[in-house]
Amino acid sequence: MNATAQLTPTTSGPRPDDPAGATALRAVDVHRHFGAVRAVNGVDLTIDRGEIVALLGPNGAGKTTFLDMVLGFTPPTSGSVATMGTNPTEAVRQGLVGAVLQTGGLLYDLTVRETVVMVAACQPGPIPVDMALERAGAADIAGRKVRKCSGGEQQRLRFALALLTDPQLLLLDEPTAGMDVRARKDFWDTMHAEAERGRTVVFATHYLQEASDFADRIVLMRAGEVIMDGPVAEVTDTGRRTVSCVWDGPADPQQVVDRLDPVDTVDAVSYHHGRVRFTVPDTDRLAELLLTERLAHDLTISAASLDDVFLDLTGDPVTDNPTTTKA
Repeated sequence: MNATAQLTPTTSGPRPDDPAGATALRAVDVHRHFGAVRAVNGVDLTIDRGEIVALLGPNGAGKTTFLDMVLGFTPPTSGSVATMGTNPTEAVRQGLVGAVLQTGGLLYDLTVRETVVMVAACQPGPIPVDMALERAGAADIAGRKVRKCSGGEQQRLRFALALLTDPQLLLLDEPTAGMDVRARKDFWDTMHAEAERGRTVVFATHYLQEASDFADRIVLMRAGEVIMDGPVAEVTDTGRRTVSCVWDGPADPQQVVDRLDPVDTVDAVSYHHGRVRFTVPDTDRLAELLLTERLAHDLTISAASLDDVFLDLTGDPVTDNPTTTKA
């Protein structure tokens, strides 16, 4: 069931137990266990109002379970969660929080507009239906049956429902899952407009470029724990650089690695889309060696990408070739 069905209008001003009025979300030592499974395992997280935060992690990292607790869908096994200065259930009841979830909450025999009208009728003071449709970018599909809507269009409908109470905090769980490139871009253009209105946005995603392009801050989860938290530039600033090249040297590039060590540690050598890729702190020295001794050509030097950091920290392989050698 979509969270928006429980929402009521926004109330302005700080909550009584949040006198500064600065915190949108605060989690303190939050655990959520399902039998022996520790879905969320000791999360401490504070998000200030007005921040745009991407929650990243592989499947099973605990992102959705954590958002469920922030929405009051499930209580923590231990620890505490406060949303907009109060408990999650109360924040949702007061309309302070809106959510766009991956699935559920839609009646396929209704039109888009009929759906928004129906949910709006359950709210004491919703914004006008046409305003919600317009702001969600769904006005042009208002007369379409929900079952005729694409996945991206259904997400726009869910977004319109989430906006009905004019919430201060938007929670998005994989909001662009199933969208094509154009629909994804249009969705984020719309979300940018909402962020410019001062709304706090927290979104879980598997699309790393979305996190890099849209978020102010990255929270990376693995196995129910937060393993990295900071601005995009800080998260990707590992000091690691990559030299990618077309190889002209000996059959085994590891021989070059052996010549560099131990003065300059090479983190990895891999084969990626027909090119040899060296991951090393001192790319200048390696590039000089490769070019001076004509070991390679068509060199590209780059900093670690968000993808590199994500794959390294979550323990996934960083190459697509089984012959990868770790230095």
